[in-house]
Amino acid sequence: MRRTVAFLAAAFAVVGLSPAPALAEGGDVTWTVRTASNSYGSARSSFSYAVNPGGTTEDGLIVANKGTTPLTLTVYAADGLTTSAGQLDLLARDKTSKGVGVWVKAGNGTVTIPAGKAAEVPFAVTVPANATPGDYVGGIVTSLTAPDSTAQVNVERRLGIKIKLRVGGDLVPALAIEDMSVSRTAVTYKIHNTGNAVQSARQAVTITGPFGWFRTEAPAIAAPPELLPGESWTVTVPVEDLTPAVLMTATATLTPLVTDESGSTTALADVSATAHLWVLPWTWTILLLVAIAAVVAGVLLARRARRRRKAREEARIKAAVADALQAAATTV
Repeated sequence: MRRTVAFLAAAFAVVGLSPAPALAEGGDVTWTVRTASNSYGSARSSFSYAVNPGGTTEDGLIVANKGTTPLTLTVYAADGLTTSAGQLDLLARDKTSKGVGVWVKAGNGTVTIPAGKAAEVPFAVTVPANATPGDYVGGIVTSLTAPDSTAQVNVERRLGIKIKLRVGGDLVPALAIEDMSVSRTAVTYKIHNTGNAVQSARQAVTITGPFGWFRTEAPAIAAPPELLPGESWTVTVPVEDLTPAVLMTATATLTPLVTDESGSTTALADVSATAHLWVLPWTWTILLLVAIAAVVAGVLLARRARRRRKAREEARIKAAVADALQAAATTV
């Protein structure tokens, strides 16, 4: 039987903006998940830890069965990634994790909860001694795979909670602007998280002519999603009211934003990049085309004149030779 995995994105608590438990809509699943109440807190929307290389910490996940029959779920962890829609997602179960998905282990790989009851699933976060410092993001997942008789496939439904892990050591946040280009209609560039911290940024784009004249500022640009270390995000900023001024310079400026362990956000030094575009006014373009046409016509006329002079000289030489041969013949 072919196996299809369906992920209930609406049910996955990865945003971390609300302390409410993760709960699927429309009755697709019959359980909820939330963080356990312990020394880390009693109303957390997600899990967050700071652990040094070689260290371990323990926590728990509360799973509540809202159905009328016992429920057996698989529990596992997976690394996170940012989707093309800017949302945090988790690697599929058949994909290989390298951070949170490997270092987080549940006490049991499965849990059975009686109808109407809740159970705590303990788990441990164990960071290898050789782990690279920086931020790692993933999640702990509860999963139920069941056959779908209509579609004749197995469907996996998942509920989980985000885990953000900061491994102790030097935190080196860094953003780079790459592959920047500018056209008459848009400025495009890629934001690349080249550091080891989760980062977002404030953005600004300006276009100027020579000597900073004819400055045009793009309207407010939405912040990119929080990018995990190594991730990239492409930004396209529409260009409006561009004043043609021969050589235009587009400048993109990022103000990196990093959140510390207490939840406080710090703005770092700006990062900028430029790209250039030749934009001639229509009158200048017409004059330039006329000038180019005049130069081309002049070159062609000069070539034609040289060919005519050459032909005349060859005819003169030919006639002179003929006259000389005729005179020699008469003398003899």
